[in-house]
Amino acid sequence: MTPRTARARPALFLMLGWIALLWALEIADTLSGNALDAYGIRPRDADGLLDVVPAAFLHFGFGHLAANTLPLLVLGFVAALRSGIRRFLAAALLIILVSGVGVWLTAAPGSTTAGASGVVFGLFGYLLVRGFVERKPLDIVIGLVVGAVYGSILWGALPTTSGISWQAHLFGLAGGVLAAFLLRERGRAGVAAGGGTGPLPR
Repeated sequence: MTPRTARARPALFLMLGWIALLWALEIADTLSGNALDAYGIRPRDADGLLDVVPAAFLHFGFGHLAANTLPLLVLGFVAALRSGIRRFLAAALLIILVSGVGVWLTAAPGSTTAGASGVVFGLFGYLLVRGFVERKPLDIVIGLVVGAVYGSILWGALPTTSGISWQAHLFGLAGGVLAAFLLRERGRAGVAAGGGTGPLPR
């Protein structure tokens, strides 16, 4: 097994498992008469704050889930492949928390928000800026490609469409950018050829 394959397989299996979980939960929700929808985020409700994480794995119908499936799979796979599984999971958790708390603080009273779109926007933001933050040419190129392919989703972070949680999108995007900075690889100190210390090349 080549090193590239060794990195790609766990990233792919992780995202396929994530997607399978989302579809299994939506099937269970449908069979239960949409009972799981109660675990969406209810703004400024103390109990609703506890649903920040569960809400990212729930959807309001199969159409809602289908719209998130492909971008989550693609962006999640690329992010996990380039970052490594542990750093990717840390980034995903940070995105979920920032997006969910942002919704809880700012969404319209009486609304309920759920779905993986905040994670999608967060991964988009993470990949978009990560290469520039870490000064890695390949990841800069990946960020530019991601921006070219998925850049149109940025309209979803604006309050232009009723019934769509632009707050989840906007705060998810912010969470992804924040994750790129907080979880960036640090330069490692080493001994240079002349005996001094400095960061090792990557």
